[in-house]
Amino acid sequence: MRGLIAAALLAAAGPAAAHHGWSSYDAAKTVEVTAELTDVSWGNPHGSAKVAYQGRTWDVVLAPVARMEARGLTRPMLAPGTKVTLVGYPRSDGTPEMRIERVIAGGKTVELR
Repeated sequence: MRGLIAAALLAAAGPAAAHHGWSSYDAAKTVEVTAELTDVSWGNPHGSAKVAYQGRTWDVVLAPVARMEARGLTRPMLAPGTKVTLVGYPRSDGTPEMRIERVIAGGKTVELR
């Protein structure tokens, strides 16, 4: 029984350990991108997508689904191929990834944080 409990705890810790912390983003530098979304994931621990920006494909870190929906951002508003404006913070280490604070889609501005 203890072996099963230990295995379950280790399995649950894997995704949490792999998840990034917000301190890895440069909160002093804002990035604003208007582009079409690709590879959109509507899931937890948070949504994600990809956009072409500065000649590279950037990973877009969104908010948890419950927060996005509570603030009026719906899955169809972030469908792949949809042109949106994203405002957020880039990673400090230069990795092409941004943590999004605001989404403007379909003429609607949604604050995520």
